[in-house]
Amino acid sequence: MKQKFDIIQSTCIPIAIDNNNTDNIIPARYLAFTTRDPKFYGDAFMHDLRYDANNQPIADFVMNKPEFSEAPCKGVHEIIVGGQNWGSGSSREHAAWAIAGYGVRVVISSSFADIHRNNLLNNFVLPVVVSREMQQELFDTIARNPQSEVRVDVPNQTVTNLATGRSEHFELNGYKKYCLMNALDDIDFLLENEDKITEWEKQR
Repeated sequence: MKQKFDIIQSTCIPIAIDNNNTDNIIPARYLAFTTRDPKFYGDAFMHDLRYDANNQPIADFVMNKPEFSEAPCKGVHEIIVGGQNWGSGSSREHAAWAIAGYGVRVVISSSFADIHRNNLLNNFVLPVVVSREMQQELFDTIARNPQSEVRVDVPNQTVTNLATGRSEHFELNGYKKYCLMNALDDIDFLLENEDKITEWEKQR
């Protein structure tokens, strides 16, 4: 869903799984569907870890715990704090669709698989890379108080643990930053610059 990015302040879902691959994020059987309904893919997010073979919630999985089970809405659980190497495995874009469809706007990790990172950006989910120390501090903070909030300031490219005041700068490609802050996908960006493109073509 296209939304302008500015400052996102939210509670977080801690998914402390290192190498959380795209088959965990969305099982391969969902790749056969042609719908682009966000809810469909959001419901499939982490499906086989969230539900057992009878499609019943697995009580001890973090997303099913009462303090984290409410799907994101404005200001509620719009941020995931994930383990190292988030999004490894296959390059399926459906993994980004699932995260976006669930309502998550930011994933924070100490590292991302490159293709998945780009897929997230292309689907209006911001991947934020922090140090291992910051990552662990966020997990510890959320464990102590699930209502703790994190602020992600896109214009200034900072992420702040509001419980401790610790803040880090994160890298973000200038083009993608502009697109996120203006809710533009690649086609929107080209259309926004149509006059410039036409003028350039005339000069050639």
